[in-house]
Amino acid sequence: MKNTSVTFREAKKTSKKLTMLTAYDYSMAKLIDECEIDAILIGDSLGMVCLGYPDTLSVTMEDMIHHTKAVSRGAKNALIVADMPFMSYQTSVYDAVYNAGRLVKEGHAQAVKLEGGAAVIEQIRAIVNASIPVMGHLGLTPQSINAFGGFKVQGKSEEAARKLIEDAQKIEEAGAFAIVLECVPARLAELISSRISIPTIGIGAGKGCDGQVLVYQDMLGMFSDFKPKFVKQYAAIGDIMKGAIRNYIAEVQDSVFPSQEYEFKIDETVLEKLY
Repeated sequence: MKNTSVTFREAKKTSKKLTMLTAYDYSMAKLIDECEIDAILIGDSLGMVCLGYPDTLSVTMEDMIHHTKAVSRGAKNALIVADMPFMSYQTSVYDAVYNAGRLVKEGHAQAVKLEGGAAVIEQIRAIVNASIPVMGHLGLTPQSINAFGGFKVQGKSEEAARKLIEDAQKIEEAGAFAIVLECVPARLAELISSRISIPTIGIGAGKGCDGQVLVYQDMLGMFSDFKPKFVKQYAAIGDIMKGAIRNYIAEVQDSVFPSQEYEFKIDETVLEKLY
């Protein structure tokens, strides 16, 4: 069954845990979708894991649209959620609606995600009023990395924790259908989840959230620049890939590959006429 923003809301009522992974291309989106994932996020994390940037701040609307198009072609049942990149919505309500519309119209996303709390409530409300589902994002919001002074757990003081709760409630009131909670203490994330009626999707926020999301390169051991504390590595695919590539290199150098089973034949009488 096709997942939508409506099925996400309904999942919370039935206590069904939601699952989401990132994808950035057709092949991976198709593979993940066939596993019956609930949602695929085209995250601006693509800046780091696909494009080699040190953070997410350099990702453009064109980058996001390009990758969202590819994912939307491969995934048929998962809800397709696209990140709104840095400065695509912070500048004005008009820009927020316009750029969210581009992700839907050109990228074929079915929902957009944007970071922040009270400061972006009007943007969220306006995008929702334009009939575009919105997923919020609180806690460690990577686009605010310079303001935070690094990748740090958020909401550890009473004041910061109270603000996260209030921001989550405001995001819900503005019409969002779900909220990502990133790098938030587990007990606080559980409390936030109990205070709102829309699902929370955790990443480094404990099992008390209504669902979970991970970057697939992290959980499959394909990104080696760094490994966040909250990532469980379900397989060492990166090592398997490197082993296969080294094996290929060795077989080519030793004239083992391609063997006859991978070659095409031609009638010898045709060849004789060429000499």
